[in-house]
Amino acid sequence: MEGRGGTDAAVLVPLHGWPDAPGLIFTERRADMRRHAGEISFPGGRRDDADADLTATALREAEEEIGLDPATVEICGALPPAATFVTGYRIHPFVGLVAEPAELNLVPNPAEVETVLAFTLAALRDGYEMRRLVRRGVAIHTPAYEVDGHLIWGATARILGDLLARV
Repeated sequence: MEGRGGTDAAVLVPLHGWPDAPGLIFTERRADMRRHAGEISFPGGRRDDADADLTATALREAEEEIGLDPATVEICGALPPAATFVTGYRIHPFVGLVAEPAELNLVPNPAEVETVLAFTLAALRDGYEMRRLVRRGVAIHTPAYEVDGHLIWGATARILGDLLARV
């Protein structure tokens, strides 16, 4: 799919509990990271030359960031790419069915990820609101989701909104 942005990246949107009690797995980045410090996102990152395609990128990054074995993921679809405004990435989201988080033995990569988070789709829907955030001194009006004190905004919120509109 085509999308804005100059650098391709991919994320895995790990969906568990489908269809009875669906939820998603996220990462919370370490607070001392140079970019996107403390932000909540789906596991993913920039495409490497060795990646066969963007699906492979999403699976590789999920394994590197949270120890999710690619063999345990059933890719069931893709969402339209989301562009990042500051960094110029074109993020390709791939939805993958996974087991319940407790069954996956997920381990955050201490170099990048502070913690692994899991939220139900119901809690995410309930936590939605348009917000005014100030980032780098600039006020933005953006979709956001707040669950248990965790704020999801930016490209992750746009990808999440797209998914929620479809399920």
